[in-house]
Amino acid sequence: MNILVINCGSSSLKYQLIDMKNEEVMCKGAIERIGMEIKGGEENVIIKIGDAKFTYDKELLTHTDAFNEVKYILSEGEHKVVDSFDQIDAIGHRIVQGGDKYTKSVIVDEKVAADVKALSPLAPLHNPANIQGYEACLNVVGPDVPQVFVFDTAFHSTMPAKAYMYALPYEYYEKYGVRRYGFHGTSHKFVSHRVADKMGKDFKDLKIITCHLGNGSSIAAINHGRVVDTSMGFTPLDGFMMGTRSGGVDPSAITFIMKKEGISPDEMDTILNKKSGVLAISGVSSDDRDIVEAQSEGNERAILAHEMQAYEIAKFVGSYVAAMNGVDAIVFTGGIGENGVWLRSKICSYFGYLGVHINERINETTQKGAEAELTEPSDKVRVFILATDEELMIAKDTAELVSKLQ
Repeated sequence: MNILVINCGSSSLKYQLIDMKNEEVMCKGAIERIGMEIKGGEENVIIKIGDAKFTYDKELLTHTDAFNEVKYILSEGEHKVVDSFDQIDAIGHRIVQGGDKYTKSVIVDEKVAADVKALSPLAPLHNPANIQGYEACLNVVGPDVPQVFVFDTAFHSTMPAKAYMYALPYEYYEKYGVRRYGFHGTSHKFVSHRVADKMGKDFKDLKIITCHLGNGSSIAAINHGRVVDTSMGFTPLDGFMMGTRSGGVDPSAITFIMKKEGISPDEMDTILNKKSGVLAISGVSSDDRDIVEAQSEGNERAILAHEMQAYEIAKFVGSYVAAMNGVDAIVFTGGIGENGVWLRSKICSYFGYLGVHINERINETTQKGAEAELTEPSDKVRVFILATDEELMIAKDTAELVSKLQ
């Protein structure tokens, strides 16, 4: 079975075609700057087949145009990987927000599409773009190719009310759905199952804390196969400091600044999401590689940003140990989780009370994309670096649902 995974942004479309017989990526890439002018030298169409990469520029006005280009790349162009688009059995879409309504992946029909559109106020930057991707596929291939929505929020839907409710007037939950949802669900699901495999144990027999650390970051507590808490909340802004996001802040500090500076809600939203976090504290960058370099040069604000980040992450992990009354495995994944040598070491230095003492040589020498255990198999709490694969997780959910139609 060949599954095409689509992840749409407002002006981009990422794609990955996976042969599910051996879980091999046949082709992947992206189309960027959809609906935008392509300036000289900008190559906005990206194709990757194995280790080979091909790029070119093409002005594409709509997501339907972009998906038509993907169809051409995969089945007609000089780098085609299938003889006909008919060889693609189904399309899986990443959908950011499923609300209370969608707690697992679903095959899309008109009602599902309408429901996801209606949830757009909960994810105004993401759900409309995700729907554009679905409609583009529908326009090009019609209704005969099954499409599946895989929700970022679904894996977290097992949280109990004591974890997902906010101490706000209850009517805001009833009227607007204001509660903790959590995000990065496909990543947390993938690596939590993967660590169980690495440990040779059943996923449902373990207490796992997964740390997805990137420009956007979140942590999940998974107790015997069920998420019991996660750091992101009503939006991906909540939790701990990230590349440009503030994470949790005293709400009164926000209203205080708004009054003092005469800032509108939209302006404050921009500050909290795009001008805060590591970028704001370091004054250098939101990119962890730049922070590492500045830290090595003695930049005090870069050092502070990293110290704050490690401290906040360690606090979340510690609180989840308490919530689950123990932990068997802690997993680092995501761009920083997989590559952030200093940050991993610093975070783990807080876990001596758990008996965690990582192998610094392995921590420092593990290459990007590789898997490694930083502790010993005999240790009570084991620590892993695992590469996430959200696209494969989407493809697996899609294949499972579509196989039931046959």
